Amino acid sequence: MYVADRVFAGNAAPTLARDYIWRSTRGTMTSPIQTQNVSSIPNHDEGFTLIELLIVMSVMLVLMTLGIPQLLKLRKSANENSAIQSLATIYNAEISYNSSYSANGFACTLPALGGDPKAGAPSAQSAQLIENALSTGQKAGYTYAITCGSKITVNNQDSYSSFELTAVPQSVGKTGDRGFCEDENKTVRYDPAGGTNCTQAIQ
Repeated sequence: MYVADRVFAGNAAPTLARDYIWRSTRGTMTSPIQTQNVSSIPNHDEGFTLIELLIVMSVMLVLMTLGIPQLLKLRKSANENSAIQSLATIYNAEISYNSSYSANGFACTLPALGGDPKAGAPSAQSAQLIENALSTGQKAGYTYAITCGSKITVNNQDSYSSFELTAVPQSVGKTGDRGFCEDENKTVRYDPAGGTNCTQAIQ
């Protein structure tokens, strides 16, 4: 019998204390707390409660409600800026077209300004002055068109001396709010209703 056993023999020392000193004399420093059953330690990792999940979902819905209109506004603004830039691109192509094909004057269709360089040399029907995406008349939520004005006919060849470019939202209020117009004098105006009745100047 070891010293620890003789000290605690016959008295009312707690079992845990005797076990602790008994182990200490043998170089094993084991706390009585460490000897407790692990299963008795409460488990706090029980996941979210239903109420907590509902609160998180409610917060997410509020954020989405506030964020979606702002994202739509930013998208429409980006599309409108793209439309103004695309009209400038078409206008410059018209000036180049008139210089290269003076007998035709200005082009009256977007395909006449477009064309694939791999298909051959530029021509009055396919001048290759704008990208193919724009020559289709659909880009970044807007629809583009050319309307020719006055013309003269020489040797059965029509020559147009004026034009108007238009860009209108594909879905008013969703892809854009304003319609835009530009003429051969490079005057850009807009229609706040999203159509082609452009009466207000771009600021």
